[in-house]
Amino acid sequence: MSGTPLPHYEKVSADTPDLSRERIRRFWDPGPKLIRSVRRYQAAQEKGGVVGKLCAKYWVLVHRFWSVVTQTEIHQHMDVAGGLQLPHPTGIIVHQDCKIGPNCMIFQQVTLASAVILEGHVDIGAGAKILGPLTIGKHARIGANAVVTKDVGAYETVAGIPAKVIRTDAPPEATQS
Repeated sequence: MSGTPLPHYEKVSADTPDLSRERIRRFWDPGPKLIRSVRRYQAAQEKGGVVGKLCAKYWVLVHRFWSVVTQTEIHQHMDVAGGLQLPHPTGIIVHQDCKIGPNCMIFQQVTLASAVILEGHVDIGAGAKILGPLTIGKHARIGANAVVTKDVGAYETVAGIPAKVIRTDAPPEATQS
């Protein structure tokens, strides 16, 4: 089976954050720089003290700059696990009560409204609207322009308005009894 491609859920972990996905690769790389500003702000807040407060204020300014450049709203106090990718970070709106698991990917014009929980390795296509509160399971995929109003199970691919399951990619061990 050397020529058989791996399913999408075997390529990326849903549990262990891969921080290399957030690495800044070039000078003008707004997605990773926006994520870095959130992470550094949170680290400065945890550090506390005078130095922590000054660093936090600096990262607030950096966050605002990249938020304006990308027209993206990701709150600095959000619970975001490592490995988040924003390949085209334009017009992304994420409610502050959302929780984003490890190694998720969010494309442009996505809205996560209310308390949406993204478990590990969730890929969200361009223009999708996820209207919570709801949970998106591990290794799930949301199609472009989908409107999700109900929970999405692990390994499911949903698309449409309203979103419906169009495919389930359960791992082999889940199908064996």
